[in-house]
Amino acid sequence: MSAPANDAEMVEKLRAAHQKLRSEISKVIIGQDQVVDQLLMAIFCRSHALLMGVPGLAKTLMVSTLAQALELSFKRVQFTPDLMPSDITGSEVIQDDPVSRQRMFKFLPGPLFANIVLADEINRTPPKTQAALLEAMQERKATVGGQDHPMRNPFFVLATQNPIEQEGTYPLPEAQLDRFLFLIKVDYPTDEEEEQIMRIGTSDTVTKVSPVLTGDDIIALQQVVRRVPVSDKVFHFAKRITRMSRPGTPDAADFVNKWLTWGAGPRASMNLILAAKANAVLRGSNHVSGDDVVAVAMPILRHRLIVNFAAQSEGITVEEVIRQLIRTAAKMVAA
Repeated sequence: MSAPANDAEMVEKLRAAHQKLRSEISKVIIGQDQVVDQLLMAIFCRSHALLMGVPGLAKTLMVSTLAQALELSFKRVQFTPDLMPSDITGSEVIQDDPVSRQRMFKFLPGPLFANIVLADEINRTPPKTQAALLEAMQERKATVGGQDHPMRNPFFVLATQNPIEQEGTYPLPEAQLDRFLFLIKVDYPTDEEEEQIMRIGTSDTVTKVSPVLTGDDIIALQQVVRRVPVSDKVFHFAKRITRMSRPGTPDAADFVNKWLTWGAGPRASMNLILAAKANAVLRGSNHVSGDDVVAVAMPILRHRLIVNFAAQSEGITVEEVIRQLIRTAAKMVAA
């Protein structure tokens, strides 16, 4: 089964745009190609991502640059312990109508009403404000004064968590973490990349990023991604990975029962297929392969699997468990 001609043209358009996007973003952001690709996949999946990295890795600059290249509006919210839900959703104020002279409520939208919202250090704000953000992510609307206000489309939330300085924070519960398509890890740059960052960051050069895709293009491509065909074998492969990750169930792998306290739910199964579709489209293919599932498995599963004390005592990381799940599932499907 092949994609329709118009979809094939859209896939080719995105493949070309993907290369141009990388070129434009690289004018400002040095390296981090994999991070940028995962952010793009989250956008084309019509979903959200959680970014993990120490301070100073240009996470904010990366997202604002991406917004420029996609010609989308961008807002950054610094999450703090005193941040209230109305500070991000907006509020209603009383105004005098100049014609009727009557007082009436007017909604003033908050920073959440942008195409791309960077929720910086989401774990530093209380659960009530976290819940307001997560509700907007899930329902794509905010309720203020009993009225629903829809988000702009496309709408994408990138939340960051600092892996250090955990004192005085409000970590997201696992059920809320599950709302994020990806947990993206931002690593330190290489030796050459760091020197290039130093040279560019200490010069007086002003770099302008040209837009590559519009909001309408992104909405159309989100629809194309969902129409990419997937074979039964690939569906079975993705399903095996998630079902084997659930300790105490008949499908659980032996090492899962030994090392995990909690596995991935059905949302992870759906996200594996959806993100694999986006990965296929980004590389210019009109069908999904098992390699596409493997390419997205790590950022999809790393925040959904919880290792137990036995794993920690043996130095087994969640990444190692995911690699074993992929290897075991691949053997089962190939058998």
